[in-house]
Amino acid sequence: MKAVQVVLVSTYELGRQPFGLASPAAWLRRDGHAVTVADVSRAPLPPAAVEQADLICFFLPMHTATRLFLKMVERVKQSNPRAHLCAYGLYAPINEALLRQAGVGTIIGGEFERPLADLARGLSRGGSEISMDRQQFVTPDRSGLPPLGSYARLMVLGESRVVGYTEASRGCKHLCRHCPVVPVYRGLFRVVQTEVVLEDIRRQVAAGAQHITFGDPDFFNGPKHAAAIVEALHREWPALTYDATIKVEHLLNHRDLVEVLRLTGCLFVTSAVESFDDAVLEKLQKGHTRAGFEEALALMRAAGLPMAPTFMPFTPWATLAGYRDFLRTLVDLDLVDQVAPIQLAIRLLIPEGSLLFDLPEVSRLVEPFDARGLCYPWDNCDPEVDALCTAIQDLIKRKERHHASRREIFHAIWDLAGAGEFPPQEPRPDRATVPYLTEPWYC
Repeated sequence: MKAVQVVLVSTYELGRQPFGLASPAAWLRRDGHAVTVADVSRAPLPPAAVEQADLICFFLPMHTATRLFLKMVERVKQSNPRAHLCAYGLYAPINEALLRQAGVGTIIGGEFERPLADLARGLSRGGSEISMDRQQFVTPDRSGLPPLGSYARLMVLGESRVVGYTEASRGCKHLCRHCPVVPVYRGLFRVVQTEVVLEDIRRQVAAGAQHITFGDPDFFNGPKHAAAIVEALHREWPALTYDATIKVEHLLNHRDLVEVLRLTGCLFVTSAVESFDDAVLEKLQKGHTRAGFEEALALMRAAGLPMAPTFMPFTPWATLAGYRDFLRTLVDLDLVDQVAPIQLAIRLLIPEGSLLFDLPEVSRLVEPFDARGLCYPWDNCDPEVDALCTAIQDLIKRKERHHASRREIFHAIWDLAGAGEFPPQEPRPDRATVPYLTEPWYC
């Protein structure tokens, strides 16, 4: 087998050291290929490696990463017109037509490591593949990536901690209509073997990690798998903390595991709540109700575990009255300090392949696909709702530039939305007591 020069490129992965580079790098280096990993969110693209590469692969796990790729691909092609270009990750197969126009020769979705290894061996070229094959993973090889300390950090009790990142599973059992995982995995999920996850964590701890983020779409898709990993993690590193993303539905269905999370060092759980409106939750096929969320929140609080809810308050069905009710509910549930400000301004994104098109009303309201924005544009029936969304996004950018607190930003949004007199509040704990990552969860 001929060894080839490979460059793996990540444009953005939420302020995390990219698993999506480290994992395939291990497979490719095992086969004897020369691999350069380039996380351009932290360092410039290495010109010499790009010019010499036989194969350049772009990791596209999300919307922002794909848009950034489209801005740089022409420069890459000019630097090395002979290299074969590949795109892999969730947003690769759902944007195939656009990527073909950009000159991408091979497109890979789903479980991408083995197909990338086959591509480098010359066993496949120029095709499109979504692989759901179960893989025996290789421990990720993070050599060549920027150090963990250059990525997002954990803030807890006023202290900054170095954060590592790994994945214990991919895909999802659920079919939430707005989720970008669904068009690729279609209700399937695949686990990374326990020993691989633990060795990946072991190496990151040796590199300085004090906290681990599990980036699974849902950590409890495989609850026994997840429990085994965190119990082993805690046995080996009793002081190591972690966070994970778990659906409201799973917190309720596996409530016995909430105590396991607490006892093994979990600091907080991110949960995609999206809305407090049951009609919207039904349209999104989220699998929980407002009452269910409030039950899960109470369950978490009883265990002493903070929940970090994420939201999507601006949808085609949003109203001004509904948004004001959303803000009031955050106050009533004492969630103001647990919600990143950007979550108060998220607008529904409708990408190619979205299951939202199962709703006839969505087909009627969207405009033609916007190749630059990588989505189907839509307008709310009330222009004031869209104007409020834009105004809130601008407000958050201004306030965060001046390092305003979450509570200060929330008060400003409350006033901008015309939510009325702010209800009297009991003294709250200082923001520093709520753990959070310095780069908020985004898409």
